[in-house]
Amino acid sequence: MNLELLNEIDSFVWGPPLLVLLVGTGVFLSLRLGFLQVARLPKALGLIFKAKSQGEGDTSSFRALCTALAATIGTGNIVGVATAVKAGGPGALFWMWVAAFFGMATKYAEGLLAVKYRGVDEHGEIAGGPMFYIENGMGRQWKPLAVFFAAAGVLVAYFGIGTFAQVNSIVDITKLSIGLDPMYTAVVLTLAVAAVTIGGLQSIASVASKIVPAMAVIYFVATVGFLLMFIDKVPGAVMEVLRCAFTPTAAAGGFAGASVMLAMRSGVARGVFSNESGLGSAPIVAAAAKTKWPAEQGLVSMTGTFIDTIIICTLTGLTLVVSGLWKGDLNGAALTQAAFMQGYPEAGKIVLMVGLVLFAFTTILGWNYYGERCIVYLAGVKAILPYRIIFIVLVAVGAFLKLEAIWVLADIVNGLMAIPNLIALLALSGVVAAETKRYFKHVEQGDVDEVNGLLPDGPEEVIEQKLEGR
Repeated sequence: MNLELLNEIDSFVWGPPLLVLLVGTGVFLSLRLGFLQVARLPKALGLIFKAKSQGEGDTSSFRALCTALAATIGTGNIVGVATAVKAGGPGALFWMWVAAFFGMATKYAEGLLAVKYRGVDEHGEIAGGPMFYIENGMGRQWKPLAVFFAAAGVLVAYFGIGTFAQVNSIVDITKLSIGLDPMYTAVVLTLAVAAVTIGGLQSIASVASKIVPAMAVIYFVATVGFLLMFIDKVPGAVMEVLRCAFTPTAAAGGFAGASVMLAMRSGVARGVFSNESGLGSAPIVAAAAKTKWPAEQGLVSMTGTFIDTIIICTLTGLTLVVSGLWKGDLNGAALTQAAFMQGYPEAGKIVLMVGLVLFAFTTILGWNYYGERCIVYLAGVKAILPYRIIFIVLVAVGAFLKLEAIWVLADIVNGLMAIPNLIALLALSGVVAAETKRYFKHVEQGDVDEVNGLLPDGPEEVIEQKLEGR
């Protein structure tokens, strides 16, 4: 498809209305929940490892979070931040922070509603996500909106975050770092993806729970080490981020300059690509968590945005600004790699390559599951095998597509997926507030484990309704 046409569609989809809806939903939920992302963050972080994993579900809260993080901590944290800063200047990082701060409330609501309105498929596996809380929460008259979300979810898995952007980044970084032929990369990656995804959620969650914590720690140590080497430049970099968020960035070197609107759009769009708050993807796996309390899983889900953007994207962004290379001609993985090599001349290429390959690989795994749940909603479990085969084929061909078209296409399908989800979050915000109040009342009383804590028509009723409806 013509790149110019894709850019026009992208600009329309990610115009002011969607940006206002995306950030506005987070602001609205933040106000309605009393800025829960600040007040309850310590408890949320504690629940990552201490959640009881009791009740209905297919996997633990920790594994559900790791699978969600596997899908979110990906190229958006390395390549996406680079393309955002390259397009919008350092100010784009500030707008990533804004989107992530309010996005934490959005992600909380998504996780809560996912558990409250989850159902089961014909194989007896938990099925949940926006398509279920749209249909079961808002009412069956809204089923077309749920179908639209699920269809968009399959498109994102196939043509957006799930395949092309990740594969392209893996091919680029392995070629840049060790000169590996894209053909070899494509073969190895395709076989690895096929081996894991054929096993379904349990296989994906098992791999994610091992790789995600390790890769996050490795990347955290590497980027913090870089910033410590150039600690004298960090305060200036932070000031530049804040200044460029509110004033146009002048052209310098290979940088074409950027308006405040471009910085805002680049930051919010890439931030959503990275942490997926409001996109509706994370609740698909959050629904599978073993928990009695929707609000508890909401808290665990909320930490995903904090870890992904507030910590990891910030470290990448500051590394790029400190390096000064964002003003040059480089972009994407090449830009981040060049920045790393300022601090690690010998090991920089390998550290970034390993981090990016692991980030991107686990994102592919997570999105395979998201797309699969969407296709099951649309066509039933009979569609799982054809879906997986097509997904694996797209992973194979994704190695040979161009970067610019990939990121623009990913932005477009992300936006289409976000719209129905955000409508549902606003419509069901009263349910979110009521569940939150009910949960924390029992937490304060110390009997959270003895009481189910669900409002009428909770998961059990919905599961029965879904089975009757199939």
